[in-house]
Amino acid sequence: MNNETSNSYRLGVDVGGTFTDLLLIDERSGKTYSAKVPSTPTDSSVGVLNGIAKICEQNSIDPRLITHVMHGTTVATNTVLEGTGARVGLVTTNGYRQVLQIARSFVPGGLGGWVSYNKRPLLAPLELTTEANERIDARGNVVTPLDVDALRASLEMLKGQGIEAMTVCLINAYSNGKHEQQVREIIEATMPGVPVSISSDVIPEMYEYERTETTVVNSYVRPKVSGYIHNLYTQLERQAPGVKLHVLRSDGGLAAVDAARANPVALLMSGPAGGVTGAQWIAHQSGFRNLLTFDMGGTSTDVALIQNGVAQARRETRVADVTVRAPSIDVRTVGAGGGSIAYVPELTKALRVGPQSAGADPGPAAYCKGGEKPTVTDANVVLGYLPSSSRLGGDMKIDRVLAEKAIQPIATALGKSIHETAEGIINIVNENMFGALRLVSIEQGYDPRDFALIGFGGAGPLHANALGRLTGSWPVIIPPGPGVLCAYGDATTRLRDEASRTFIRRFKETSTAEVLSILDELTAIAKRALHAENIADEHQTVDYQLDVRYQGQGMRLSVGTTHAQLEADGISGVAKRFDEMHTQLYTFALDAEQELVSLRAIVQGPETNVRAEHLPKGDADASRAVLEDSTIFVDGAHHKAKIYDRYKLIAGNRILGPAIICQMDTTTLILPGHTGEVDAVGNILISPNV
Repeated sequence: MNNETSNSYRLGVDVGGTFTDLLLIDERSGKTYSAKVPSTPTDSSVGVLNGIAKICEQNSIDPRLITHVMHGTTVATNTVLEGTGARVGLVTTNGYRQVLQIARSFVPGGLGGWVSYNKRPLLAPLELTTEANERIDARGNVVTPLDVDALRASLEMLKGQGIEAMTVCLINAYSNGKHEQQVREIIEATMPGVPVSISSDVIPEMYEYERTETTVVNSYVRPKVSGYIHNLYTQLERQAPGVKLHVLRSDGGLAAVDAARANPVALLMSGPAGGVTGAQWIAHQSGFRNLLTFDMGGTSTDVALIQNGVAQARRETRVADVTVRAPSIDVRTVGAGGGSIAYVPELTKALRVGPQSAGADPGPAAYCKGGEKPTVTDANVVLGYLPSSSRLGGDMKIDRVLAEKAIQPIATALGKSIHETAEGIINIVNENMFGALRLVSIEQGYDPRDFALIGFGGAGPLHANALGRLTGSWPVIIPPGPGVLCAYGDATTRLRDEASRTFIRRFKETSTAEVLSILDELTAIAKRALHAENIADEHQTVDYQLDVRYQGQGMRLSVGTTHAQLEADGISGVAKRFDEMHTQLYTFALDAEQELVSLRAIVQGPETNVRAEHLPKGDADASRAVLEDSTIFVDGAHHKAKIYDRYKLIAGNRILGPAIICQMDTTTLILPGHTGEVDAVGNILISPNV
């Protein structure tokens, strides 16, 4: 082991459906080490610990030198998707017991959805819901005091129902949380050991259904997420005493252990957020600030849009048919990954790909782990894009014969050659992913041709060039460690917390001074989590978001600003920016008065002191990195191609397509008629030949 005790290391860990990716950064030199191990779905912490052991052993690093672990996790997401969360009880205001049943009138699938839609069971069933005799008005005034004795009696009736988590969501509690805090104290006395989530802590914003659903989801995932984080932290402490564990939030910030355990609803999009923050960081090193991110893994593909170095965000997070009011990076996901299974339905005889996936076990047929169903990865192997000489994760064998055997039944059913069939599979999955990219660009008023496309994830670099052709987004950027970029994002992101408050006022009914006064109060609340991590005020940055709508309108938009901007431009500047945003999204602005809905303060810790490694400077000749010649099948024809070793490329090298570039964590495909150029920090920039 390395005995240089002056060194310290920061570790980013991203757990995906197929692989767990790790990136270890030497904080003194900026040198990075990466590893990829199979995920362990039954207990994700096992895969994390296996990965730490592997990355430290391979590079002779003492794990006790790891000071920080930044972790993107899908535990909260999978708990919702698999329906394996806690048995949740709910306390509402008298008369609001059916708030979750009433919900919103939305059925997925359009008009036809009414025929086939089966509503999933409520996460807090009606039989575990009780009412509290109390009432607070919209301004926070107590109208009816809480009937403590009646509440105790009703809770005693719930006590023997096997409840594992409790939720409290009272009418208008966003304006005054006093009654909710009282109810929590009574529950803790009546049901010792049962975690309690109250809406005035989780999301103090208006809209009863959304606030209730969000707080219930927090309770639903809380025992499992809390147990997982506690177990992982305990194991990490044994290997690296004094290590700090932080968990990536859906909005791209980091949460400390206690905050993550208490408010796990903020972690629902933790995994995809890591890729976006990693893409921001590495692309910024090369001067790119407008990006479409394309993260293709083994099970799914996540896409997002970054403008002027800032990822687009939304105030709602959706997992399956559960929607919560929690901030997240605007990531769109499709069931298209390297493990997506191709099939031909008996009824239509038309080729389909996904969303079913071979996952980590058994995985694609080419992985030699017992898989037999044809997948996107197998199609890439058949076409020669993923050569048998490459080794995923450094030690996973690729078998072309098994891939061809898996694809052949599909080819027979279609009456096509095996190469035509494999290319058909790739074309379909590329179109599926293009559809997701349209959602975050064209359908939001952005022209994808104004953005570069950054491809990462284990399978992203194989498909990124083709997605560049479909979107017209150039250059296509392949970062140095695309297969572990989510882990890079985890390792380079910042601690973050926020506080919000509903504040409904027409602009002429309030003033800049009043708005700033409330934002100052919210800033003090949001800073508490960072102070608990010993981050001084001078190392914190503060941003504001004001939710604005036209008076009488249900929809609202979040307008970002700062204290300095508000002082300089006033709330009239916010109104002007709201009109501009409305015009971009909907092509028009209304001649109506604007109205504030919510105010929000977002506090972040200092940026991570990690520098990108710079490659040695060379010329255009990349011949020193050639491994062998090969043949690939593209656009209906066979083409001669060269296979390169990514680790032998240096800055300035140009790779003419068709070409395949192999490395430990992924494989990159450069199509005919395109050229890739290596920049100073190791990105490959792919552009069409002029």
